[in-house]
Formats: sequence, structure tokens, C-alpha cells
Amino acid sequence: MADEEFASAGSGASDTFPMQCSALRKNGYVVIKGHPCKIVEMSTSKTGKHGHAKVHLVALDIFTQKKYEDLCPSTHNMNVPHVSRVDYQMTNIDDGFLTLMDDLGNEKEDLKLPDNDIGKEIQKKFDDGDSFMVTVLTAMKDEAVVGVKTMKDS
Repeated sequence: MADEEFASAGSGASDTFPMQCSALRKNGYVVIKGHPCKIVEMSTSKTGKHGHAKVHLVALDIFTQKKYEDLCPSTHNMNVPHVSRVDYQMTNIDDGFLTLMDDLGNEKEDLKLPDNDIGKEIQKKFDDGDSFMVTVLTAMKDEAVVGVKTMKDS
């Protein structure tokens, strides 16, 4: 019996967790139309004669900065993405892909150089021979470089 192997399959549910609409806060995260978003504006309407108070959310996709809006009763649940931010040391750019190293010395080579202002800043700092860190945001099996920090000399 001990030599049996079990394959685990992810349900996909661990990417998000439910939270009551009224508990969401500005600068918090929420999933709107399947996109992980950061809440930039939030307003609650008064309870109507026959209904619930409604929460109006305006949020930006954390990867594309696209604006999304949603209206939901304050008592209903909405999904909130598990979002993590990790800083990596930049070590190389090879064929459009970044080579990054975490605090433990593990390398990560599966992120593309972004084709936005952050990507241009990374390329310039790399070409100039600067030592710097990049911040990688991860949510719902997606990840993207969202920031650049110059390393302090100790």
C-alpha cells in the first residue's frame, strides 16, 4: 500500500478567496470579469426601499492598467486574488527574457522584458552596468515586472 503514488490536480480555486463586498477597501484587490484588479475608487449607495446597499467599484487591472467597474450588493461575496510581490536581483537579459535571482540564489528565467516604460528603464540600467532589483507581482498564475529599484551599496 505504501508504494502508491497520487497525482494532485489544482482546482484553480486557490488563486482567489471570497470576501464580502462591504469588507473590500480602496487600494485592496478584487477580481472583476476574471482580471485581478486594484481598487482605486469605491462608493456605497444607500439601501433602497426593497433591497440591499450596493457597492460601486472602480478598479485597474494590476498587469495591464485597464479600468474595470462593477456594482454588487454589499452582502454578496466577491473573489479577491492572492497577490504576492517579490524583489529579485537583475543578473542578465538574454533574447528578450530576464534572468533574475532571489535572496536564496535561485534563478528565474521565465519572465519577458516588458515592452513598456519599465522595460525601457530595465534595459537602460542593464546596458549602463547598474546593480538593481526588479519587483515582480504575481496573481492568478500571471506575473509581471512592476517596478525597478536601484540597489544601495553597503
